[in-house]
Amino acid sequence: MTTEAAITLDDGTTTTIERWGERGPVMLCVHGMTSSRLAWRRLARRFADRYQVVAYDQRGHGDSTAIAGPMTLARGVRDLHNVAAVTGADVLVGHSWGGAVVLRGGLELPARAVVAIDPMLVQVGDDWYAEFIAELDDLFVLRGESRDARIRFDYTEAHWGGDDIAGKVHAVHSMTTAPIEGLRDENRDGAWDLRSSIATYPKPALLVMAGRDGTIVPGPVLDTIAAHHSTHVHIVTLEDQGHNLHRTAFDRFAKSMEEFLHPITG
Repeated sequence: MTTEAAITLDDGTTTTIERWGERGPVMLCVHGMTSSRLAWRRLARRFADRYQVVAYDQRGHGDSTAIAGPMTLARGVRDLHNVAAVTGADVLVGHSWGGAVVLRGGLELPARAVVAIDPMLVQVGDDWYAEFIAELDDLFVLRGESRDARIRFDYTEAHWGGDDIAGKVHAVHSMTTAPIEGLRDENRDGAWDLRSSIATYPKPALLVMAGRDGTIVPGPVLDTIAAHHSTHVHIVTLEDQGHNLHRTAFDRFAKSMEEFLHPITG
């Protein structure tokens, strides 16, 4: 069973949450850049017999494209707090930008465990943003069904499954580059660096990382967290996978989640 609801955040903006499943611990999921709550549909199919899987649209994405910001990491964590106050959050799951949100939020919320998928542990460089925004500019000149059709074609070529493609269409149907620019411009000067948190993390956390050729995390940062992480942090690396490993290697990713969560939540 799937249900939808609107939640008003503490700055007066709203987001839409979606819930799959009716029993068990709450698994609250946070998407990354150019994704939306529907990015978690496939995960929900896997876990909804054991968990209530809940996801919401972050600012500038999905049904929240009209919300221009703020786009600070701190604001994203505050939004997570707002949603969790309504839905509960026994397990936090996040990808990329959302992975940073759940890792930071997991320090403050009473969630029992955190799963971060190739999380954006540090702010990436301007060159990365420039390339990403240029790609989006090429896509966003299209509107409506033309944009949707382009997304379906591109991600079918990338061997994504139907649920994941539908989630991407939903995420960027009416999106602009403004939230990505905000993530770049509003998180400078060391405001986004989770290395020290990983070194001392106080609760079970699973980091499922892409290989060095595909991860969003710079090599020196990978070396730092490999050498200096809390005993509560477990790192799994899918060496042959890229940043969207939860889409391109779903079964391997989901199995690593299940093995990690079973002793914690049953």
